[in-house]
Amino acid sequence: MTSHSSALSLTSEETRDLATPAAYVDAVREGYRQRGEGAPAEPRTTLFNDDPTGMLTGYLAILPDTGAMGGYTYAAGFGQRDAHFALPIFDADSGEPLAVIDGAAMNPLKTGAAGAVGVDALARRDISDLAVIGSGSQARGQLLATATVRDFDRVEVYSPTSKHREAFAAEMNERLDATVAAVASSAAAIEGADAVVTATDASEPVFDGDLLEPGTHVTAMGSYHPEKRELDTTTIERAVYVPDLEARIDQDAGAFIAAREAGVVDDDHVHAELGDVVAGSAVGRSSPDDITVFDSGGTAIETVAAGKLLYDRAREAGLGTEIEFTPASAAFQAL
Repeated sequence: MTSHSSALSLTSEETRDLATPAAYVDAVREGYRQRGEGAPAEPRTTLFNDDPTGMLTGYLAILPDTGAMGGYTYAAGFGQRDAHFALPIFDADSGEPLAVIDGAAMNPLKTGAAGAVGVDALARRDISDLAVIGSGSQARGQLLATATVRDFDRVEVYSPTSKHREAFAAEMNERLDATVAAVASSAAAIEGADAVVTATDASEPVFDGDLLEPGTHVTAMGSYHPEKRELDTTTIERAVYVPDLEARIDQDAGAFIAAREAGVVDDDHVHAELGDVVAGSAVGRSSPDDITVFDSGGTAIETVAAGKLLYDRAREAGLGTEIEFTPASAAFQAL
């Protein structure tokens, strides 16, 4: 008799309301703590296609204390000019499949959680003014998550299209206690800001690093291509620089690569990985005047942590569809 492993298939609709931004942040913070204590994780691998234009991306992580491991694979572009996300989750002890999750709905929330963990680990405790550059779904996820780790009085948002930033500000004014205002330039957003979050698809820097006041924290989450960067060389040079994974700096950390090519930093400028700071094996901010940068290009650390959170809550709620996997030993014997 062939044995099977049972896993849960979860749609975006089923996962959409399973966890709050704060719950995502807690799960992702725990994932980065494990990374800081040696949990394996690898940066993204991306394959590009010319005709039709598109890219296929994947990355992996094992989180032993979470009890889960897995990856994140997504196809973007190609014939549909859209993106589709798939997240397989396996048991970290047995290796048996736990879930296959449509990762689209969770994407801005798990990415926002990673950004918020960066803010929590590196920003001053007393910050009250946040600048957000970008007004799409990723900016929404960043702001909702970041607002759970600091009490902001005011948020200034800038994006190039006025109706987009104004709609974003109106929505977030309803959802947050802070006053959220749309402003006409990135410089206006950064003026007086204690922390800056960039959530764009920009290829060139979105603000002037000379404008950053001492003590400012910056989370950049839109740079994951060697020739794209949201931050200029001045920002990188001035900052205590913390990436999600150090292996990214040669691969797709575009802002760091550009600063290194300009000769203003070298590899020793990488202060520590975020996990090292979260785990307490490295100090993040050593002075109130430090400018800190968290370069969040995206890893499976936040993805697996969030996926396991959703799996556990779906089990509790009776959501999802059971699917079967045949262990390789049984399948091979049947040949």
